[in-house]
Amino acid sequence: MSYREFSLAKVKKAFNLSIDEKVDIYANIPELECSQLLTETLSYNVPLALAISTEKARPEMIVTPILIEVRRQLQSKFSLFSGVEFTVDSQKGLNGFCDFIISGSSEQFFVSAPVMMLVEAKNDDIKSGLGQCVAEMYAAQLFNEQEGNQIETVYGAVTTGSIWQFLQLSGNSISIDRSEYYLSNVNRILGILANSINTSLSK
Repeated sequence: MSYREFSLAKVKKAFNLSIDEKVDIYANIPELECSQLLTETLSYNVPLALAISTEKARPEMIVTPILIEVRRQLQSKFSLFSGVEFTVDSQKGLNGFCDFIISGSSEQFFVSAPVMMLVEAKNDDIKSGLGQCVAEMYAAQLFNEQEGNQIETVYGAVTTGSIWQFLQLSGNSISIDRSEYYLSNVNRILGILANSINTSLSK
């Protein structure tokens, strides 16, 4: 078993999590204005990624530039990993590869605590990625505890590249923002990502 095999119902039962669906969790989060570089990159990349329409094309051409933009604007205060293995407890199915991991550590050669955010990229179905993302977030919480570097909240996102949905894990409680955020307002997406990371770094 691995992260990919978890549905939302399965991960809730396996780890005794409560799930709270909310609307507009990030309604009051300020936007973060994207750079001209990101604007030009997305303008060129998005049509190509959507035409190719694979789970590999979208993270490479859309998600990665967005996360790099956040890292640049936050003066490289966090480390960013793409497509790395993140095995925390194989017996519980908490193993496999994560699309993107954001850590508050300065280490860039390997993942170290605290892991603050997991971003899971899906081709065209946000809901199918929620269980996997929650499993990865729960694994991150355990990883942080094992490393003695706990943070109050682990954040997550599931994205098709053009649509984003955000999650939070605090204790055994998962909050899922039922609002979807669209690439047409990339400043809103950047603002949510930056706020989540800054909140974690300030703890």
